[in-house]
Amino acid sequence: DLPRELHSWRQMADYSPEMRQFACLLHLYHIKTYDYLRKILPLPHPYSLTKQVFWLSNNEAAAGFSGDIFLQLQEKVERGDEAYRYCAVLVQDVSLQKQQEWDPQTRQLTGFVDLGAGSLDADEAPLASEAVTLMAVGIWSPWTAPLGYFLVNSTSGRFLAQLLRQAISKLNNIGIVVLAVTSGASARGADTARALGIRMDPKRIQCTFQHPPGSAHRIAYFFDACHALLLIRNALQCFQKVEWLGDTLQWQHVVELAALREQRVSELCSPESGRAGSKGSYHLKVNLATLLFSEGVAEALEHLQTLGLASLQNCSGTAKFVRLMSSLCDVFCGRGLYGREPLLAGNYTKISNLFDEAKSCFVNLTDSVGRYIIKSKRRLGFLSFLLNAESLKWLSSNYTCPEGTPSHHFHTRAFSLDPLEQFLRALQHACGSGGSPTCAVFQAAYHKLLAGCSLAPGSPHSNGNANPWDVSPFQRRALTLGSIRAQYRPAPGRALAPEYPCSAGLLLPSSALSNALTDLSLYTQSLTCTAGWVAEQLALHLQCEACLASLFETDESRPRCRSVLYIEKLGGVSLPSASVHHITSISEQVLNRYGKVGGANKNTKLWHLPLEQKVFQELLGESSLFPTLTHHLFEGELSINNHYTALIKEITRCYLNIRTNPAQHLNLKYPCRNHKLKRLKGKHLFPSPLGSCQSN
Repeated sequence: DLPRELHSWRQMADYSPEMRQFACLLHLYHIKTYDYLRKILPLPHPYSLTKQVFWLSNNEAAAGFSGDIFLQLQEKVERGDEAYRYCAVLVQDVSLQKQQEWDPQTRQLTGFVDLGAGSLDADEAPLASEAVTLMAVGIWSPWTAPLGYFLVNSTSGRFLAQLLRQAISKLNNIGIVVLAVTSGASARGADTARALGIRMDPKRIQCTFQHPPGSAHRIAYFFDACHALLLIRNALQCFQKVEWLGDTLQWQHVVELAALREQRVSELCSPESGRAGSKGSYHLKVNLATLLFSEGVAEALEHLQTLGLASLQNCSGTAKFVRLMSSLCDVFCGRGLYGREPLLAGNYTKISNLFDEAKSCFVNLTDSVGRYIIKSKRRLGFLSFLLNAESLKWLSSNYTCPEGTPSHHFHTRAFSLDPLEQFLRALQHACGSGGSPTCAVFQAAYHKLLAGCSLAPGSPHSNGNANPWDVSPFQRRALTLGSIRAQYRPAPGRALAPEYPCSAGLLLPSSALSNALTDLSLYTQSLTCTAGWVAEQLALHLQCEACLASLFETDESRPRCRSVLYIEKLGGVSLPSASVHHITSISEQVLNRYGKVGGANKNTKLWHLPLEQKVFQELLGESSLFPTLTHHLFEGELSINNHYTALIKEITRCYLNIRTNPAQHLNLKYPCRNHKLKRLKGKHLFPSPLGSCQSN
């Protein structure tokens, strides 16, 4: 299909689709071969490939660079918007299902490799198994722009390096300066870094690469911090025990913390701890939504050691390492003490000292036989953080925030894959399937998302149906205490919900007559019991430490620690927080007032939705709910879909589902006539601790 005459290759405008495909594929996959063939054939200069508008670029959300997105970015720059002058580029791949499909609109077969120069439609052509996606993210302003995707059969570090150079060149052509590149902390990511010229030797780290090659402009390289944390977790799990500079970390301490069963405080505390006389109505519960490398886990280890728990004695070294990793996370995901404005002059000294401490720790970590972990096969996670630290220091010393930008510090989230992974989760939701999509499904979903894409700062790429807990930074199941418990105490099947107390739901009035005949004390008792069960239900699935802690009534006399909860329980039922109790009370009022629709199917979403709206209307103007979650209410530009509002929605939906479908939730193991309800002193009423309400 390719002409042999040399004169046919001289004019790029006259290239056939096959000639363009050949030139682009050869340039991306085998740059050295491309340079050699240029001595024989008059192939275009690599810079010319980038300058060609229709080479590796397409509209209508086809494979390749998105021409529409680059035009929008160019308009922003030409208008003088300084927030769009600097960016970072993120790269991530998505697994695809190999499948050949017929497109009736184009009357062509789809599913082949496509790099933006046209699909390789032939019997011998390979089917695409991955989609490599690229995104530009604002450094000083939180804007994001999906640059495009490429359907490939296999990728290598050299291929991704060439693709990144193409993206950087195209951004440079429209006036945008790329300061950083981020990839996953994986074997492929490490190969990409090496192909760009990055060196990860702890003694001589080279954190930047030149672009174009041989020029003075340098670009920093980052590995995704969350991916690196997963590698470090795996390393600690494999080595079990590591030592550094006189301190010792034992993985078993983390396992003991995650596996700690809920129990009475009086049973947990030893006589020596001085807390044996604590109230027996309080139960200690580990917050399984707590992230492994967080200040909460360090506090929990130290707190339980103070209580005298035998299995957590001598855990000071473990707590020290966890606290060090938590501080690094604060920097690279923009949270906590270091992460709010990480590169201001007042904070830079603290961060630099933190990086020095981390380097001293990582290079001196040894296993049980004295071998250095930084030289082992489990070193990539530690090397990733060392590289990231050097890159962040290099950026802070070479670039300052220009005038006219909305903030005066780097958004360190731009150096992680969080923005791109949020976009990919929305893309997966648009695909409508849990497994790997086909090329046709992926392209249709990408087209749908790109149609509603906005480059405005803070604009989400997900729709209103996306779960806000899925898109929050570092809320990853694999890095929580719950994931560790699941590894060492695996359930035989799906995790079971707490048993639903028989009294809850049955005593709640469903008609005016029953409302008049029901004892008010029993009504209050049943409502509180149901609210507590709702809290326990939601606690099984929440991935936010703060949100989970806000569900329960806790012991105010103890220091606030969201990772270790002191939950008040009476009769085996957890006392809900005042906010959960208030929401369920309003939901019950709305259900009694508006839920009596004759002949309506109460199992349908259309029946539940108006009730949920009424509950929100009743809650408007009320006193502040969840006082510990105030920061969640205002996080992000689109504050209508955040943890705060989502928590209210989940509580309302769970309660209405229980009330309208009690048979699905009742524990039928114990007949309800065996429950003798009694009134307890205090502000809450509960059934007696019998049957299914028996405490753990």
